[in-house]
Amino acid sequence: MPDGAASRLERGASVRLDKVLFSYGEAPLVFDVDFAATKITAIMGPSGSGKSTLLNLVAGFETPRSGRVLIGGADVSVQPPSARPVSMVFQENNLFAHLPVEQNVGLGRSPSLRLTEADRTDIAEALLRTGLAGKEKRLPRELSGGERQRVALARVLVRDRPVLLLDEPFASLGPALRDDMLDLVAGVHAERGMTVLFVTHQPQDARRIGQNVVFLDNGAVAATGKADDFFTGAGPDAFRRYIGSGVGDAVSRDIARKRT
Repeated sequence: MPDGAASRLERGASVRLDKVLFSYGEAPLVFDVDFAATKITAIMGPSGSGKSTLLNLVAGFETPRSGRVLIGGADVSVQPPSARPVSMVFQENNLFAHLPVEQNVGLGRSPSLRLTEADRTDIAEALLRTGLAGKEKRLPRELSGGERQRVALARVLVRDRPVLLLDEPFASLGPALRDDMLDLVAGVHAERGMTVLFVTHQPQDARRIGQNVVFLDNGAVAATGKADDFFTGAGPDAFRRYIGSGVGDAVSRDIARKRT
């Protein structure tokens, strides 16, 4: 991407959930955790541990009963999602079926699609960066699953937000295509330096691009640390039990092989 475009982009912002309490009417979820600015953090844990809820609290789709959500040091706890410096990619990618690729991406810049020439240039650059050049006029139904997720990522690029939230967006993709998409996220992160929080059940995905890990269990943060520590035996026992010793050993061997 040209230097001028890169200079316009915000760098990553820190994210903090400060004693955040939330409940769906069952056992309460309590989150007290920091996410370092500009880092990729994998959020892992058993089903029902609160991973998606944590992302929704950061994005503003859920409101804490108590506590604060801070982004870049600013309290955004009562701000609507549209006012927060956050982009989010869901598993279902949230594309509008009646709009072609370029307009689905353009929504990231203008919800009314009143686009300037500069906007259109940025959209074209985002489509090129995500491998979608030449598919601007296609409708979502004319794309593969991986291509639809690329459209969602291209929309993230034109939004220029310092925080990116990924809620298992590649879970339905095959292993090879999922690796391609993870590598694309890592490449975008290297260019933009945004803060990335991504939910995954796959240890291999977390290890592929994660720099840090936040492990949730029973509706609370059970452990945090560097991904290398989690996947080379220094992670907490609850995490080792969660991924299974066989999986952990396989991931560790993969790490060692890549380093030689």
